[in-house]
Amino acid sequence: MSEGTGEGASDGVRPGGDESEGGNEVPAPDAVERALEATLFAAEESLTVERLATHLGGLETGQVREGLRALAERYSERGVHLVERGKRWHFETAPDLAHLLRREQEQVRRLSRAATEVLAIIAYHEPVSRAEIESIRGVQTSAGTLDVLMEAGWVKLAGRREVPGRPVIYATTPEFLDHFGLESRRDLPGIDELRAAGLLDPVDDAFDEAMEALGGGGDEGEPCDDQDDEADEKEA
Repeated sequence: MSEGTGEGASDGVRPGGDESEGGNEVPAPDAVERALEATLFAAEESLTVERLATHLGGLETGQVREGLRALAERYSERGVHLVERGKRWHFETAPDLAHLLRREQEQVRRLSRAATEVLAIIAYHEPVSRAEIESIRGVQTSAGTLDVLMEAGWVKLAGRREVPGRPVIYATTPEFLDHFGLESRRDLPGIDELRAAGLLDPVDDAFDEAMEALGGGGDEGEPCDDQDDEADEKEA
């Protein structure tokens, strides 16, 4: 590793190493952990295993993963944790201590309902085009809504759909996973979890329940109670 935090490939992790059959020095596990710790501490962004391996002089990715797991275990009871988000590693404050670092001034800017809906659609269906987002929402989506999400760093351009017109498609970013504390999109909550947490719109939720109740009234082909009452009134 080069002196300080200078850029460029390092000279490798050397202290305490053993010699392999090919004559190449194999760094000791504690030396790998120390090098990983220093690199991640000085990094301005989360780093992948492959990038760490290259930076530390071409280590085997298996050595890096083993070192990261050991380092994460060592930090598991500390004030900062080593975590993996979207296949990238970084240090972050332990969740139970987050309240100590919160600023008194709350963030004034909030996402609009439209932006929240669009973000959810992209997260659950990515990659998606603007037309596909509008099809799911049932209303037009302004370019400004997508711009807000991209400015926040949660959504990115993910290429173009290989169909006539080649529309731009959108996907979430590692910053999205990081902000919401997700390891991957597989950790996104399901509909039942959202309903249990009270995060679904109460009106929409009540409407869905009402429709389900109407759909389950009586066997197919039989009149409902209102029809029976109407028939009785005519006979009377």
